[in-house]
Amino acid sequence: MRKAFVIVSTLLLASFVLQFVFAAVGGFTKPAGDGAYALHNVNGMAVIPVLTLLTTLFAALAKAPGRLIGLAILPLGLVVVQALIAALANASTDAAGASTPLGLTIAGLHALNGIIAVHVVVSVHQAARKLAHPVEPA
Repeated sequence: MRKAFVIVSTLLLASFVLQFVFAAVGGFTKPAGDGAYALHNVNGMAVIPVLTLLTTLFAALAKAPGRLIGLAILPLGLVVVQALIAALANASTDAAGASTPLGLTIAGLHALNGIIAVHVVVSVHQAARKLAHPVEPA
């Protein structure tokens, strides 16, 4: 089970790396239609939550410490926060639907929360690797 924990945490980390790539694809798509962020949205709202749940399940099955199991589920909460931040940023437009300084500031929090989520996933992945390959005392 510990090897499976490492594998799913690796897949989760890869999915987060792709999430940043997909955000850049959306940001650089010209003209930016409604589908520009489709990969970003699907990965963030479906793939990452499923992989987070699997990572948490395998952490529990691998008999990881409770703190690590809690850390493993944290990205799911951060995904919910991401969706709320995005909705708030999108709702903070002017009467013509154009971006406002407030909306752009809120959108910046979306990126910051993403960085925090990656940090959490890196920590989970490192802990999974340590759990699977403990260092023997000398």
